[in-house]
Amino acid sequence: MQLIPAIDLIDGRCVRLSQGDYAQQTTYDAAPGEMVAQYVAHGLRRIHIVDLDGAKASEPRNLHVLKSLRSSSEAEIEWGGGVKSEEALRSVLEAGATYVVVGSLAVKEPATFSRWLEKYGPQHIVLGADVRHGKVSINGWLDDTDLTIETLIERFTPYGLSQVICTDISRDGMLQGPATDLYLRLQTAYPSIDFTVSGGIGSIDHLNALYHAGLRRVIVGKAIYEGHISLKQLADLAALPPKS
Repeated sequence: MQLIPAIDLIDGRCVRLSQGDYAQQTTYDAAPGEMVAQYVAHGLRRIHIVDLDGAKASEPRNLHVLKSLRSSSEAEIEWGGGVKSEEALRSVLEAGATYVVVGSLAVKEPATFSRWLEKYGPQHIVLGADVRHGKVSINGWLDDTDLTIETLIERFTPYGLSQVICTDISRDGMLQGPATDLYLRLQTAYPSIDFTVSGGIGSIDHLNALYHAGLRRVIVGKAIYEGHISLKQLADLAALPPKS
């Protein structure tokens, strides 16, 4: 199981939100570069970074951080937030991202997202599906839609979609455990797609349960910052062989 540490950025600083609420924000002292260096040192090379300023502004706002991280580390950066035009997509890739997460645009302009999958490759383009009460939310979790995640995924499977991050907003930042049934249902229904569990991870027990369930990828954020899970625990779990 691939463990992916998360960093959320506002004004270039590491923060965490609770349930996607910008008013429920905690700012941490650790600099993004310091956090990435620690993750890479523990063998955790894929790092999930969300530009929360960009998500709100509908265009990337913290690319200087991305450029700095790519010049100083061997991390593979998975970057999301505000990628709502091809110019923005190219700017994120040129700044050094290996993977680009696209959410709102995929909902509002599915033809554009389909073209990006074909042009830039599904190995680089990740669908970000943020779910609240069973429906997809967009624009930095500020707006809800009537679209189910299954409907959204099926729009893009003909174009090679292979990576989906599904965040259960109601659990994000709450440390109460992930929506395991949701991810198992999706992974079973779409076996060719790698789903990333996102939201609710609060303990190593949560991660062990996901590993034994056979899920492939998990994002871990607040639990690291607040000391509920150590980097050594993550590294040890990440080194285990895949469950069949």
